[in-house]
Amino acid sequence: MIIKQYIAGPIEANNYLVADEKTKEAVLIDCSETVEKLLNDVKTLGLNVKYILLTHGHFDHVMGVNDMKEKLGAKVLINEKDKSQVEMTKTILRTFGIFVDKNPEYDEFIDGNTELKIGDIPIKIFETPGHTEGGMCYYIDGKLFSGDTLFKNYVGRTDLPGGNFSKLENSIKNILYKLDDSTEVFPGHNEMTTIGYEKKHNEIVQ
Repeated sequence: MIIKQYIAGPIEANNYLVADEKTKEAVLIDCSETVEKLLNDVKTLGLNVKYILLTHGHFDHVMGVNDMKEKLGAKVLINEKDKSQVEMTKTILRTFGIFVDKNPEYDEFIDGNTELKIGDIPIKIFETPGHTEGGMCYYIDGKLFSGDTLFKNYVGRTDLPGGNFSKLENSIKNILYKLDDSTEVFPGHNEMTTIGYEKKHNEIVQ
């Protein structure tokens, strides 16, 4: 499996290009802005990006969707519970002095029962509300892409609309912490970690 990370957008979010090396089918997890390096990598590696998978609807993870969707020819998938988050994008971006014509557009709603795969590699979807009501994590070939649910030594903030700490704690303790300790975690910001490390060192959720 191929995994490439791109730090993008005004709050330096992590975007991940994940591909099946054999079939060249790929997904982009989160889409903060148009990233030329990512587009060049897709071309150089001969990848077919099937989906843009959104971990949640906050502006810093979705503001590149419209342009990248067109350039990649990919479908944009999100949890319906975060529809309202996406629809706030234009308004929130104005506070940063960024003006766009329209909100990010999505193609389909997905949830924990949705079956997706790249090549022969299944994509397991975990619904992990707390940071937002429609937050999701993606588990691909033993790797967890956790969005803003779980960070190294920290967790996603819950003081924004749709946030709920008790739900976030439940998502981490009863879903993510059930994964094998060796599971590598690729978060929505900052550096990667493992489930085992967070169980021992994350003082917010124990």
